[in-house]
Amino acid sequence: MGSLAHGFYLHDRGDILSMIVQKYGGTSVATIDRIKFIAKLLIERKATDSKIVAVVSAMADTTDKLTDMANEISKNPSARELDMLLSTGEQVTSSLLAMALKDMGHDSIALTGFQAGIMTGNQHTKAPILDIDIDKVKKFLDQGKIVIVAGFQGVDQDGNITTLGRGGSDTTAVALAAKLNCPCEIYTDVEGIYSTDPAIHPTAKKLDYISYEEMMEMAGLGAKVIETRAVEMGKKYDVPIYVALNDGKSPGTYIKELDESMETRVITGLTSNDDDLMVTINNVLYDTKYIYDIFHRLSSMDVNIDMISQTAPVGGYVNISFTAPKDSRSFINRLIDELRNTTGEIEVDIQEDITKISVIGLGMKTQSGVASRIFKIFADNDIEFKQVTTSEIRISYTINTKDKEKAILRIVEEFNL
Repeated sequence: MGSLAHGFYLHDRGDILSMIVQKYGGTSVATIDRIKFIAKLLIERKATDSKIVAVVSAMADTTDKLTDMANEISKNPSARELDMLLSTGEQVTSSLLAMALKDMGHDSIALTGFQAGIMTGNQHTKAPILDIDIDKVKKFLDQGKIVIVAGFQGVDQDGNITTLGRGGSDTTAVALAAKLNCPCEIYTDVEGIYSTDPAIHPTAKKLDYISYEEMMEMAGLGAKVIETRAVEMGKKYDVPIYVALNDGKSPGTYIKELDESMETRVITGLTSNDDDLMVTINNVLYDTKYIYDIFHRLSSMDVNIDMISQTAPVGGYVNISFTAPKDSRSFINRLIDELRNTTGEIEVDIQEDITKISVIGLGMKTQSGVASRIFKIFADNDIEFKQVTTSEIRISYTINTKDKEKAILRIVEEFNL
């Protein structure tokens, strides 16, 4: 038996024969007819993969409805009780799917996150998975059952039900695949991973393969097909992940380590995000302690800062700009009031009509000139950019939202995305 960090203990790959973990999202199980259809797909798959674990989300819109009910009861519902409530959505789906399978003559069992051995931290509504006691799942698989696991949930060391936050069922599925040393398939309402959002650019290309690194960047920058934590776990434990349409027929996209079979493109994908605002604070005293204080206050209010830029000091003062989620506006207003009360000299500009556009590609590690080509696109099309940040495989720009579609179209054309 081999071991990895953070409590995961993985069996040698040789002791598992023909096993798969599949995940079905909320739209895949949105109705009773859809649940019956998924049951048929699982039965067909069991003919080739003798051991199947299916992780399911709540039926479409269920989590939102439960959250709305909680907010009607209380303006500030208890996080513990909210987890108790929200976890029921996945339990409904898993039990209905197990019933459908049994009605079709195939032995199955539905398990809650607790029953499946998923142990988490105690951070309610966003708990991390710490480990999985996989023995019970393996026992039912050895009995020939199709195991249905309620995604998005686990249990902490005190026995409290916890939920894993946005995309938690993806994370559940990849974690189970890591423990079982088998591939993971994510079935959703899109045909795979696209070079950019096909809703914005209908001719966007579906990718046959994408590396873990590229997918983590795209997911973190707004691509909603798969949760970032799930991709991180896949990379860490070398779990091949396949993302495809939930019709059981359409070819999807493989997320895996880069190898010789994968074409190295300078740019693999493009994402856009309209959910941020940009704050510029002018006439900030050029003092490291003072600048630290600004960002420390934002951190203490749990404001997630993304892009940061600062001008060169002039006369002992600088201008600082940063982006943050639009839903943190009230916290930012509080910070500005506090700063004005202590300094009184700053000037503040907040822009909400901005879009962050990012290009991602492992090819940027070895090929230069990407930034120059995009700057030329902006210059030729009168597109103003406000900030730029880079990493080894990503360049992000903030632009005016009115220029979003034009910028995406021109970048897609330039890099043949």
